[in-house]
Amino acid sequence: MLLLASLLLTACSGSAGAPPAGSPSASAGGMSQGLIAYAAAAGIGVLDPTNGKSTIVAPLPAAGAFRVAGPVWGPAPGLDHPVLYFTIHDDRPPERRTTAGVVPYDWLFRVDPFSGTIDPIAASMDSTSEGPIGLVANSHYLGLSVGCCTTYEVDALDLTKPAGPLKVLSKPPAQTAFFTEGAAPGSSGLLAVRAFGTGAWYWLNADAGVVNPFPIKLGVDDGPIAFSPDGTMVAVANIDHGAVIEPINSELPLGSPSTSAAAVATPSVRPSPTGTGVKHVNSKLPHPDGLSWSPDGAQLAVAVNGEVELYKTSAPDGPPASRYLAGGNVVGVSWSAAITGLTFDSVKASKGPQTMVDALLAATKLPAQADTPANRPLTKIYLWQFDSSKTSPIESIADAQPDTLAKYPPMNASVVFHHWAPTDTWAMLGGCYRYRVVIAGSVTPTAFTFGLASNTLCSAKPTPTLSPSPSHS
Repeated sequence: MLLLASLLLTACSGSAGAPPAGSPSASAGGMSQGLIAYAAAAGIGVLDPTNGKSTIVAPLPAAGAFRVAGPVWGPAPGLDHPVLYFTIHDDRPPERRTTAGVVPYDWLFRVDPFSGTIDPIAASMDSTSEGPIGLVANSHYLGLSVGCCTTYEVDALDLTKPAGPLKVLSKPPAQTAFFTEGAAPGSSGLLAVRAFGTGAWYWLNADAGVVNPFPIKLGVDDGPIAFSPDGTMVAVANIDHGAVIEPINSELPLGSPSTSAAAVATPSVRPSPTGTGVKHVNSKLPHPDGLSWSPDGAQLAVAVNGEVELYKTSAPDGPPASRYLAGGNVVGVSWSAAITGLTFDSVKASKGPQTMVDALLAATKLPAQADTPANRPLTKIYLWQFDSSKTSPIESIADAQPDTLAKYPPMNASVVFHHWAPTDTWAMLGGCYRYRVVIAGSVTPTAFTFGLASNTLCSAKPTPTLSPSPSHS
């Protein structure tokens, strides 16, 4: 109540036209106000909130090629500063039986804006949707929804561990189809989700794999949402009229969890945000595309109208204190915690994701002899995954004889049209994982090895020298 009273008192005396609070970003060799990451037409970029300087750290091709979700800040093993995670869906024209094109993949990437490196985390063939939605993260988990309509599943990645598979938290028809809308702050395992169809809100617990009640009532069209750094306030995007801020308890619920959301009653339509404790953030805005709090909780970044707008959380309902990247087609925003030991001048651009996206298409192209109307139905694809940081018998597989398949069961993969692809969700991983392929049936067995970031085995690389940047595995 004291916090709420303080918020309301300050709101009555604040000025929406004042510049954003914060000390200079280079003070004491760090950025106390952090950096604002965004997704724009030119790519994934970062913005210094103290002076408006911005730069692209992961360039993207021309508009319409890739569909982006994110970015979000999160940790990476072995690094003492946050990095960015984002997804893309290859939206270029797909191939058909008689025409060339791409096999549409979803990709999860990590980019370190202070070393200029970009690494693929995972890739997944996706010919049924427009790619992942609702990318959210805190200092422990990254969560997202993938699929389409009633088949949306929620997947999570533990950001504190080395490269590995994503964990499925909810997958229809065994569980409810959820949209990921936010992540509780800190190392919490709680992801805020909204159920497909009913619009009911829940906590999806990534640690326990269960559903918990959500602490406040939200409407079926609300979201995305963003939690203040201390977890006591939540900013909620409305379907129109901008956003609202209200108190919330983001601690682990004490009530008994449920393994199914189907038994929990559907909430009523969200009450009109006029009661005590609910504060408007520019009610003249349309629906925000993204929300994120400053490290000190004093400001709110909003991605709306294709730009980034900053609002003082203590200011009354009204226009932003600052506007950046007007005309940049901004669709996502994420504000980091304070960053020590680095400045905006330390930021470096990576090469972007397209090289790796196109390399996967090249690696999975059918041999010319197999890519004919007569031979495609006869072509068989055998695919194995192995950790290339150590010697593996899989790396030397050269055939698909019954004894080989019995000893080393392959992954699920099939011919698409002029390419082949693994068929399981997020089947392909980055890091030191490599893939052994045998193409047979319509051609003499052809074997080769490749990886998402590099075809070289990690075991064949020289020991790297100590560096603050992650290695390309």
